[in-house]
Amino acid sequence: MRLGGYVFVKGNDPEEYALAHVKKGFGAALCPDWISLERPAELKAFQDAMKKHDVRIAEVGAWCNPLHPDKAEAERKINYIIGRLRLAEELGAATCVDILGTKQTETWFGPHKSGYSEGFFKESVEVFQRIIDAVNPKTTKLSFEMMPYYFLDSPDGYLRFLEAVDREAAAVHLDICNTMNHPQRFFENGAFIRETFDKLSDKIVTLHLKDIAMETDSLTVAFREVLLGTGGIDYPVLMEEIAKLPKDTPAMLEHLHDEAEYDAAAAAAVKVMEGIGMHREGMCWVK
Repeated sequence: MRLGGYVFVKGNDPEEYALAHVKKGFGAALCPDWISLERPAELKAFQDAMKKHDVRIAEVGAWCNPLHPDKAEAERKINYIIGRLRLAEELGAATCVDILGTKQTETWFGPHKSGYSEGFFKESVEVFQRIIDAVNPKTTKLSFEMMPYYFLDSPDGYLRFLEAVDREAAAVHLDICNTMNHPQRFFENGAFIRETFDKLSDKIVTLHLKDIAMETDSLTVAFREVLLGTGGIDYPVLMEEIAKLPKDTPAMLEHLHDEAEYDAAAAAAVKVMEGIGMHREGMCWVK
């Protein structure tokens, strides 16, 4: 795997951006906001710098709601994702990633009662078929963030969705924390991780690494994200499964507050990897 995460770099110098990853030991990077298809010279310089320092471009984030109940707003988001997928294709990124979407309007990502309905499933399939067909990518994939409150919350749900989409460019972005929506699954997450990789491993193109804890003083079920290594995710099992993936697979640290937290999370990840017998080989971790 290629460990990666957010780096704290000011400005838009490609060489500086690439070297910041090398300094942290990151072999994978997020596409920064300042890269655009409208500035091809800058895009080329970015590609060259990342290739020079052997840092793989992991993901171009789309992060919007293409299933918004307002049809005009949904159309704008669909066109935005098409543009982001085109950028990922031009960059040779591992993936362009988004969530499926939601029918609520309070946030662009939150829960709605329709999330497990057949209508929501059908619309999701049609929208993402349309997006893939508009670009027809050959070097990248369109992947979808697993979430705890719609049908993409399990390997079986993901397999059903991919079968319905029926496009080679549709793939898996795996975030195990985002599937934790039941106490039993959380307490037995090692077994759930193995099941997930058994069913999805050949379709996984990128992963997010974080940790999660269940509140112990709440009368209702509540989870919260915590620093990697301080929660309940079975990281030795997770890393054992990740180690079976192609060594160029990006695994990205996320949702941390500052550089010190990213450093701590990276150190915790490295400690687990070394503990299961993984070692650095260039910019990758292998076993």
